[in-house]
Amino acid sequence: MVYQFQDEWLDLVDENDQVYSRELRSEIIKKGLKNFRAVVGFIKNSKGQLWIPRRVKEKIIFPSALDMSVAGHVSSGETYDEAFRREAMEEINYRETNYRFLGKTSPYKDPVACFEALYEILSDEEPRYNSDDFCESFWLYPVEILERLKKGEAAKSDLSFLVKTFYF
Repeated sequence: MVYQFQDEWLDLVDENDQVYSRELRSEIIKKGLKNFRAVVGFIKNSKGQLWIPRRVKEKIIFPSALDMSVAGHVSSGETYDEAFRREAMEEINYRETNYRFLGKTSPYKDPVACFEALYEILSDEEPRYNSDDFCESFWLYPVEILERLKKGEAAKSDLSFLVKTFYF
C-alpha cells in the first residue's frame, strides 16, 4: 500500500500566529515552510506514562517513527481546539471533551516544525487507534521516551522537545 495524504488548505501565519494567507499542504511541504499551524496531544495515564504510537511504514513523512498520541494540521479556517477534537477522533477514536490545553510553541522561538498547540488527555485506557495511522503503541515514562530517542529510535522531529518542555 502506498500512503497518500489528501491535500488540504492550511492557513499561513505570521510570527504572532495571525493568519495572512493560505497554501496547499503539498506546497507547504515542498517549500519547507514552518509558518502554519498544527495540534499535538499526549495521552497521560495515572502512572505518569505517555501513550506513544508508532506510525505505519507507509507514511510519507516519518514512516515507522514514534509519534505523539495525536498530531495533525489545523485546516484553513479551523481553530486549534476544533482541529484537536477532529484529529483525536480520526486518529484515536476519542470523542470526549475532557482534555486540557498545555501551551503553544512557535517555530520562531522553539525548535519545532510549525506553530503547535499542545493538549493532554488523562486516561488509563489504551485508545482504539486508527490502523491507517499507527501500527503499535507503548506506555512510556517521559524519561523512557528520551532514552529511546537518544539511542537512535526514529521519531517525529518535535517529540523530544515537546516531552522535555511539557513533561520535565
